[in-house]
Formats: sequence, structure tokens, C-alpha cells
Amino acid sequence: MANKSPSVHRAVLLASSVAVLGLLTACGSSGGSASSPSTLSGTAAPATDGGTSDSASASAPASTSASGGTSGGGTGSSPSSGGSSAPGASSRCHTSELRATVGRNNPGAGQENFPIVLTNASSRTCTVRGYPGAAFVDASGKQLGPDPRRESGSTATTVTLAPGKSAWAGLTFSNPEVSGAHPATPAALLVTPPDERDSLKVSWTGGQVPVSGNASSVFLTVFSPGTGA
Repeated sequence: MANKSPSVHRAVLLASSVAVLGLLTACGSSGGSASSPSTLSGTAAPATDGGTSDSASASAPASTSASGGTSGGGTGSSPSSGGSSAPGASSRCHTSELRATVGRNNPGAGQENFPIVLTNASSRTCTVRGYPGAAFVDASGKQLGPDPRRESGSTATTVTLAPGKSAWAGLTFSNPEVSGAHPATPAALLVTPPDERDSLKVSWTGGQVPVSGNASSVFLTVFSPGTGA
């Protein structure tokens, strides 16, 4: 029994060693297989980088879009500022913003030619375009003669009036003494700015005008810049 004991002991030790080696091998292979998923799991790290990269590329368009928006906003502001300074952006002049006068007669070949002048009396820039309305009236305000007619062939343009600036339209008629039309001497001329309803009253000092009979028509032209002097 004493002789067998060392052998058994050695056998046990050997078996233990083999078992330990097997366990170590198993642990090593188990560690390898565990490291494999860990590595696979670790490949999520490049995906995170990819995510960062995606996020960076996503942020690039956002930044470009924001830049584009700013740029677009600038472009949008260009027309806006351009619109505010462009004449077309100004609204029309209203009667209450204008002052009317009748300029000096410039007669020729039996015709009497007066400029009707509208001056911007407001503090803003505004526009006039087209023909004025006009009517001769007596002291009681009764109209003398028919409404003036529009001169054919006139081309309307928009006239921009800064504060204090003027536009004029022609008022012409044949001299009654030459034409033989029935005359009258008005007390005033009522002038209505284009597209307005209210009139401006101007004292008439131009003498007789035709009110009926042959060649009694009075003609108007469109507004042009200046005073017509």
C-alpha cells in the first residue's frame, strides 16, 4: 500500500495536470471565442466613426443649407432693397399730397396751350401716370362746356415725383376768336390727378375758353416730368 501510494499520487497529479491543461485550453479557446464577439462588437466602433462621419456629412449640408439660406436671404433682400429704391415700388400720388397750378400759355397757330402742373407737396416719393381729369367751372362751381378729351397718340409713362418735384400735362384748345366757338370765361379749373376721385381747384386766369359750338373741344395730354415751362 505504501508502494502504490506514490503511483496513485502521480497518477492523480498527472490527471490533474491534464485536467488543468484541458481547462486552460478550454479557457483559451473560450477566451478566443469570447474575444471574437467582443471584436465583432468592437466593429461597432467604426460604425460609430461612420456615424460621426455621417453626422458630419449631414451637418455639412445643414451648414451649406444655412449658408445657402443666408445667401438666399441676401438675394431676397436685394430685390427688397432694389424694390424700395425702384420707381415702380412707389405708390401713386394722392390728391391730398399734390398741389396744382396752371403754367403760362404758349400759343401757336390759333391754339392755346397751357401746362397743368402737379407738384408733390408731401414728404414721400410717389408717382403719377396717364391723363389728368379737368373741368372749367364758373364762380358758382357749375361746369362750363363738355369734359376735355384725351389727345390721341399720347403714350403714358410713370413719372416718379420726389418731394417738391413736378409733372405736367398739356391742356390745349382752339382760340374761340379764331374757331368761332361760343366762349366763356371760367373762374377756375378743377384738376383731378390720375386714378383719383378728389379734385384740386386752380384759379383760371387764361381768359376765354370754348364751351360750345364749332371747335369747342379742349384736349389733354399725358403727364411728363417737369413743369412744361
